[in-house]
Amino acid sequence: MSFLYANDERGRYPESWYVASTDVDQPRPWLKGRVECDVCVIGAGFTGLSTALHLANRGYNVVVLEAHRAGFGASGRNGGQVGTGLNKPQSELEKRMGSEAAFRLWSMTESAKALTRKLAAAHAPGAGFAPGVAHADFSKRDLAHSFAEAEHLANTYGYHQIDTLEGPELAEVIKTNKYVGGVIDWGAGHLHPLRYAVGLAQAAEAAGVVIHEVSPVHHIADGSPNIIRTDRGQVKADWVVHATNGYHSRLNKAQAKRVMPINNFIVATAPLENPEQVLAKNVAVADNKFVLNYYRLSHDNRLIFGGGESYGAKFPSNIFKKVRRPMLKLFPQLRDVELTHAWGGTLGISPSRLPLFARVGTQQLTAAGYSGHGVAMATFAGKVLAETIAGQEERFDVLSTLPIPAFPGGPLFRAPIMTLAMTWFSLRDKLGV
Repeated sequence: MSFLYANDERGRYPESWYVASTDVDQPRPWLKGRVECDVCVIGAGFTGLSTALHLANRGYNVVVLEAHRAGFGASGRNGGQVGTGLNKPQSELEKRMGSEAAFRLWSMTESAKALTRKLAAAHAPGAGFAPGVAHADFSKRDLAHSFAEAEHLANTYGYHQIDTLEGPELAEVIKTNKYVGGVIDWGAGHLHPLRYAVGLAQAAEAAGVVIHEVSPVHHIADGSPNIIRTDRGQVKADWVVHATNGYHSRLNKAQAKRVMPINNFIVATAPLENPEQVLAKNVAVADNKFVLNYYRLSHDNRLIFGGGESYGAKFPSNIFKKVRRPMLKLFPQLRDVELTHAWGGTLGISPSRLPLFARVGTQQLTAAGYSGHGVAMATFAGKVLAETIAGQEERFDVLSTLPIPAFPGGPLFRAPIMTLAMTWFSLRDKLGV
């Protein structure tokens, strides 16, 4: 079953709080007939919109094809966290890739945060970027690792923006007794992701990009030029950028082997009368469970809480119930608070939890599999892909060396194998081992 249509109506945003709180653009026309361009971008999420914007600013003629609406997928549904680094500790990347390569990656991830903050300020001030992401630990062992990593970043990279907090100190910020402590990274931050995506789309169009919505691509003829076909039209393009992340299809088999779609779920509460009884500071939070909980306060004092994953295409029948359970384990004081919105979304993960940057055809590029670090890294990926098309391949070449093995089992068995593995990790979360 296609993740594109398993849970959503064609061309219609989900009924999320993000959509309810955003002035979304009027629907853009689908592609009709034949057009030619320098670059065709498939997907209008953070990766695709950033690629298109950066290419247009370099003078390229760009057409974006989106199967639904701009910002429709994970870009407009996620937790909004603009995190530091990748989904692996920097010390682990040093062991796997060597100090020099790890340092270059660190520099790029810092650039990713700075670029996201810059673009949000310029094109989506209503996204409300705010500094501060807390990482909360359930065990003393994990807390020791968090403290050690913070010290390592300070000593090795000169990154002194992380506060280390023991349990009582963290409880002054996050009003639960479930954590033994954690860290707050003031160099990271959080924002309203759909407002950010809408702002990027508007900026790209102002720069000359043409965006066609409700225009799913069903075939690409690889060549010079590439021929990209939809139900109603065709694009002839020198370059193709696959910016589909978890919504990839058979169009991109190289990506499909290494990036698996999974579903994640979020609820929004009614505005809280006393939000400081949940979060005393305006920080986003992610804890260290393998199937993690993540949350933050909205601009109107709702708790936006994410938790629970699934690995089949379909969402659960009752997302409210699925996410309410982990929310109340942390914050029983919210038991009588109404949940007003619940939604799911599809993101892409890789086996190593590192992003995939790859050449997948004749002048065809992809970036995907951000594994929960997509707000900043997808934005940055767009700039890197634009640089690569313009002949500046240095950063792409570094990122393309990240170790991304194929998922075991092939197309038929990788989802069941992944489900078994994730069930095991979920059980470990529950047992605290």
